Amino acid sequence: METAIRAEGLSKRFGRQVALAPLDLEVARGEVLGYLGPNGAGKTVTIRLLPGLLHPTAGRAEIFGCDVRRCAAQVHRRLAYVGGETNLWPALTGAETLHLLGRVQGRVDTAYRDKLIERFRLDPSKRVRSYSKGNRQKVALIAALMSRADRLVLDEPSSGLDPLMEREFRDCVAAAKANGQTVFLSSHILSEVEALADRVAILRAGHLGEVGSLAEMRHLAALTIDAVFTAEPPYLTRVPGVTGVEVDGNRVRLQVRGSVEPLLARLTAARVTQLLSREPSLEELFLERYGAEQADRPEEAVPHGR
Repeated sequence: METAIRAEGLSKRFGRQVALAPLDLEVARGEVLGYLGPNGAGKTVTIRLLPGLLHPTAGRAEIFGCDVRRCAAQVHRRLAYVGGETNLWPALTGAETLHLLGRVQGRVDTAYRDKLIERFRLDPSKRVRSYSKGNRQKVALIAALMSRADRLVLDEPSSGLDPLMEREFRDCVAAAKANGQTVFLSSHILSEVEALADRVAILRAGHLGEVGSLAEMRHLAALTIDAVFTAEPPYLTRVPGVTGVEVDGNRVRLQVRGSVEPLLARLTAARVTQLLSREPSLEELFLERYGAEQADRPEEAVPHGR
């Protein structure tokens, strides 16, 4: 399968601060990759390095085999970028802004643009200075999506959107994937990433940790099993694999890691009337492993200089 995005030893320092340790990562054509990490982990630095908005300290980034520094014009013709902070021209209307951005990109599907304006319920006749943060974000999203670019780089793309518009955004990304476009998605809305991503990569303190599909990642967190007994529940704390037990009358909630066979054997011997297992969501997985670090770290600040 063709590689759409490749990072080889890509790293960035700001003085003595290591913002991103050497990163090796590939994203296949037509894939949606969710890029996650606690605050300050280096996500925004990565996302600005990939399209060449920052110069790396070492290593390289490629888009469809083209070095982003050596073939900047060619790369940007196949790329659309949306950042979490949207800076637009306040004196222009939404329509004028989209027209200007379309000229810069060099490609616009005007029919799709008009459909997107309708879907996101944007009034293009208003000046940007009158737009809320959510409406400014809509302009940025429409500009990126209307280009039908081969590759979308999205950093907190649904920031400022209400739940209805978040749903429209998800549908648009799903349509982009169906159209064969590649999406590099960083979002703090983990349910959004879980719904859209084929694979997830987790960054921690500038270092790439786990990478895999959601199914592959779920082994990192405990499985939840709820059991209801006809009588007093048996003692289950010492069953191999059981890491947590909560008892409420004849109901028990268990946290299990590794094989569930020892627990199932114990439950089979007991009088169980109901048994329900639930795999951890991406949010539960992330919070279990990185929740404390997320709370302790400041928001990531990226200098604008190269």
